[in-house]
Amino acid sequence: MNAVTTGIEGVLRIDPVVHGDSRGFFLESWNARRFADHGVRADFTQDNHSRSGQWVLRGLHYQMGDAAQGKLVRVTRGEVFDVAVDLRRSSPTFGRWHGEHLSEHNHRQLWIPPGCAHGFLVLSESTDFQYKCTGRYRPDAERTLRWDCSEVGIEWPLDGNAPVLSEKDRDGGLPLSECEHFA
Repeated sequence: MNAVTTGIEGVLRIDPVVHGDSRGFFLESWNARRFADHGVRADFTQDNHSRSGQWVLRGLHYQMGDAAQGKLVRVTRGEVFDVAVDLRRSSPTFGRWHGEHLSEHNHRQLWIPPGCAHGFLVLSESTDFQYKCTGRYRPDAERTLRWDCSEVGIEWPLDGNAPVLSEKDRDGGLPLSECEHFA
């Protein structure tokens, strides 16, 4: 695997080694030792799988306190624009965002450490999105950063389309200056 640093401290793009032939392909999506060699030491406790239609935008979600989660995300069918936003006040990249195209064709993954908000926009007709979490989901600890926060300025590739949002993501998110941050 190849781990590529991004514009946010601790966020890594993972390019797995893909072995393919006329039968299909094989790749290793998680190996604790290999990831630890790149500074990712994670004890995953929950795996999630979502399916979404085109222009669905999920996020930007995070959990506070002892429920903060690290996430290793990937697409197994379709394509998304995946985004992490640094919410750690002590980080030199606080308030910055990083986006990556993840697809079934490029097999890329994104490691998002605790302290970052996460979201994605579905670019294909339908997408299966899978992610490993270092902590279980706790509704009482969940927070939402506005997906369209002007203070962060994410350049979502909507191409003039309106995002399809849940009520929570449409009405419940706060701007960076008002949302809860990490130390």
